[in-house]
Amino acid sequence: MGKIIAFSNQKGGIGKTTSAVNLAAAVAKSEKKVLLCDLDPQGNATSGVGISKKGGQKTTYDVLIGHAEASEAIIQTAFENLWVMPTNIGLAGAEYELVSVEKREFVLAKRLAPIKDQFDYIMIDCPPSLGILTVSALTAADGVVIPMVCEYYALEGLSQLMLTVRQVKKRYNPNLEVVGILMTMYDKRLNLTMQVRAELEKFYKDKLFETTIVRNVRLSEAPSYGMPIIYYDKSSKGAVAYTKVAEELLGRI
Repeated sequence: MGKIIAFSNQKGGIGKTTSAVNLAAAVAKSEKKVLLCDLDPQGNATSGVGISKKGGQKTTYDVLIGHAEASEAIIQTAFENLWVMPTNIGLAGAEYELVSVEKREFVLAKRLAPIKDQFDYIMIDCPPSLGILTVSALTAADGVVIPMVCEYYALEGLSQLMLTVRQVKKRYNPNLEVVGILMTMYDKRLNLTMQVRAELEKFYKDKLFETTIVRNVRLSEAPSYGMPIIYYDKSSKGAVAYTKVAEELLGRI
């Protein structure tokens, strides 16, 4: 049976989408069938694997509101064993349209159920918020990966996200677990980085990925070419790091 992994953090600009795209590609390269589900209205995961957000294809919005089956919205990318369910800014309207839907927290789980066993992993890039889209992703997921930067505001945000995860686990999805916390944009030369890492190790040591994602120019360039880093520059620090995190991720699930 396929596993669903959500990538979530309500704080923007912390490498959430970068992590979702690159871990999806790295896991897919290890001969696993992976579907990257773009649930962020910004659509950066979609363009990050070379799919235009302006195309006429069905999107996660169509799937959520019942205008299309999940199978109709899946596109095979140019990369090995990697498919994507794309999105665009139209998804932003789904928050409002789902408000009146009964058991709206379970809508995504219901929509993904028919295709879940077609893939080894479905990886969901959540929006940078704790709204209904994120809650629906957590309700559908077997696990959540939390990318975060080593800043104090990020620590505060992590506490809020952990509370949301606990609430979703209690109310909607008893199988939900935190797979791991991934430190991104990591710079060990900064005192703040080491201080925040020490706090993380104090409270979440068993959840931290051993591998960190350092700041890397090639990693920042890759999305503009619509390519995961392991295809854009497989020898870069970013590619090596995400390959190691993918190995850790597979070992934890």
